[in-house]
Amino acid sequence: MIADIVVGLIALQHIAFLVLEMFLWDKPLGLRVFGHSRETAAITRVLAANQGLYNGFLAAGLLWGVILGADGTGVKIFFLSCVLLAGVYGAATASRKILLIQALPAAIGLLLVYSS
Repeated sequence: MIADIVVGLIALQHIAFLVLEMFLWDKPLGLRVFGHSRETAAITRVLAANQGLYNGFLAAGLLWGVILGADGTGVKIFFLSCVLLAGVYGAATASRKILLIQALPAAIGLLLVYSS
């Protein structure tokens, strides 16, 4: 049950990323969260929306795994692994804080799913 709660929280986190990247990227909150200028946001808005959509797919997969219950273990492992790899890549290429915000929760989720 704890594993499913953590997986659900990670899914909610990725829904928040979807909202930030698809709808708030060039708004004051998005500018603050991502630390970019209005000009940069205007240029990268379409790319950010695409990235947000992918975060939505990750959230959907994680929620799917939770809904399946015990039968969803493989689904949860797959999508948590995707989140972990995306977090490691993001930390290596964009910002190290992505390691803490995205990769660490996914690693914890994987450990909990494997131990349940």
